Amino acid sequence: MSNGIFKMPVPENEPVQGYGPGSPERAKLKAALKELSGKEIEIPVVINGEEIRTGNLGKCVMPHNHGHVLGRYHKAGKEEVEAAIEGALKVRKEWAALPWEERAGIFMKAAEILAHEKRYLLNAATMLGIGKTPIQAEIDSACELIDFWRFNVHYMEEIYRQQPRSTPLSWNRVEHRGLEGFIFAVTPFNFAAIAGNLPTAPAMMGNVVIWKPASSAVYPAYFILKILEEAGLPPGVINFVPGSGSAVGDPVMAHPALAGIHFTGSTPVFQDMWKTVGNNIQNYLTYPRIVGETGGKDFVFAHSSADIDALCVALVRGAFEYQGQKCSAASRAYIPRSIWPEVRDKIVAMTKELKVGDVADFTNFMGAVIDQGAFNSIKAYIDYAKESSEAAILAGGTYDDSVGYFIDPTIVETTNPKFKLMEEEIFGPVLTVYVYEDEDLDEALELCNTTSPYGLTGSVFATDRRVIVHMSRALNEAAGNFYVNDKPTGAVVSQQPFGGARASGTNDKAGSMINLQRWVSQRTIKENLLPPRDYRYPHLEEE
Repeated sequence: MSNGIFKMPVPENEPVQGYGPGSPERAKLKAALKELSGKEIEIPVVINGEEIRTGNLGKCVMPHNHGHVLGRYHKAGKEEVEAAIEGALKVRKEWAALPWEERAGIFMKAAEILAHEKRYLLNAATMLGIGKTPIQAEIDSACELIDFWRFNVHYMEEIYRQQPRSTPLSWNRVEHRGLEGFIFAVTPFNFAAIAGNLPTAPAMMGNVVIWKPASSAVYPAYFILKILEEAGLPPGVINFVPGSGSAVGDPVMAHPALAGIHFTGSTPVFQDMWKTVGNNIQNYLTYPRIVGETGGKDFVFAHSSADIDALCVALVRGAFEYQGQKCSAASRAYIPRSIWPEVRDKIVAMTKELKVGDVADFTNFMGAVIDQGAFNSIKAYIDYAKESSEAAILAGGTYDDSVGYFIDPTIVETTNPKFKLMEEEIFGPVLTVYVYEDEDLDEALELCNTTSPYGLTGSVFATDRRVIVHMSRALNEAAGNFYVNDKPTGAVVSQQPFGGARASGTNDKAGSMINLQRWVSQRTIKENLLPPRDYRYPHLEEE
C-alpha cells in the first residue's frame, strides 16, 4: 500500500462548446445523432455487474417523434431489487475500505472519458432521449456532469482533510465513514448531470447505491452507467434498477439497511417517501439521511429601473429553454406597469421568433416536452388560462402531439396575483405575468414571497443598487438560488451551489462540499499518548 499523502488535481469548470456552423464539434455531434437514430438498443437491469433481462419491457422514444423507438429497457421488480440490495451490501465494506484516492481515480477517469471520448455520444443520447437542443445538452450531459465528477473529488479531499485539534497528550482524528447500509438514488428525466451525480456523489464517499432512473430517461442514464463501468467502477457499487416507482421503491423503502435517499423529482413523491421513512423509522438500522431537490415556481421580479433588453432576454430564455422543463425555469414574473408595454411587446416578438421542432435540426430553439403525461398536464394549464376571465394569452397557447409532444412557448398575462398559473408548478413552456402598480412595490414583493409554497430559484432586475438591496432582503427566503440581473436558471457546479428550501427540498446544495458531507458518518478517535495510572485527582489530597 502506498504511503503518500495525495493531493487531487485542482478542478476547473469544463468549457462549453458552441456547435456553430462549420465547427468540428458540430460535425461530431451530428455523426453521433445519426448513429444513435439508426439503431435500437436493449437496456438491461444491472446488478453486481451482471446484466439481467426480465422480459418486462419499457420503451425509450424520442419526445419529438414518439413513434421512433431508440431502445427497450428491462424493468426491475421486487426480486431484482432485493438482489441488488443484497449485492450492494456484500461489496459495501470492501468498497469503503478502498483507499479514498483510488475511489477518486475512478471518477476522475470517468470525467475525462466523458470530456474527450464520449462527449458527443452522451450529448446525442440526451438530445434524442429527453429532447434537449445542442446547447442544452452540452451544458448538461457534458459540462455539468464533468464538473460534478471533477469537483466532487476535490470536495471529498477537503472533507477528509478536516481534522480536529490535538494536544501534547492526546492525538485526535476523525474518520469520515460511508453510511451503514445502502443509498437509494432516484434521478429525474430532465438532467443527465443529475442522473450521473445522484448515485456517484454517495458512491465516491464509500457508499453503495441502488439507482432508479426516471422511466422517461433510462436511455441517457444507461450511457452514463457504461462510462462509469469503463472508468473502473467495481460491480455492485452502483446497481442500475429501472422500473416503476412502486415496483422499485416499495422494497427499497421497506428494507432495514436503507441508510439514505438522494432524490430529485416532484414534491409530492418526495413527501410520500419522507412519510414512508417516518412510518418505518423503528425498522431501520440507522436513521436514513434524506436529501432531496424537488419542485419550483421560480420568479423574475422587475423594478422600473430594470434594463429592459436584459430583462426580456432573461424572461424568454429562463422560461423557454428546454421547454421550461427545469425545476429552475422562470414560471412567473412581476413587472411594473410603467415598463410593461415595452416589455410585453419585446417578449412577445421574441417568443414568436422561437422555432420549435426536431432537436437534430440545430436551428430549433425548443424541442418537445418529455411524454404524453407532461403534454396533457401542460395543455390543461393553457386551456384553463384560455377559459379564464382573469387571464389573456399573449403568445403561443397552441400544441400538437400527433408526431411529437410539442407545446409552443406560451405567455399568459393575469390580473389575479393568486391565479392558478402563478401558484402551481407547470413544468413546461408557460410564463405567467402579473403587472403591478409601481407605487405598490412592497406589496408586490410580499406577493412574490408568499404566493408559492416553493423556494428554489428567483431573480430580480434593477439598476438602482438601493432597490436591488431592498428587493433582495424582501425575498431573502423565497429562493435558495437568487440571481441579480440574470435569468433564474443555469447554476454552475462550484460557482452557484444548487438547491432550495420550503417545498423545494432540503437545500443540501449539489455542486458543493455540503452535499458530500451528507453521505459520511464521522467517527472521532482520541488516542491518549500518556494515559493516567492513578485514579486520584489532586484535589483529593488532604491539606
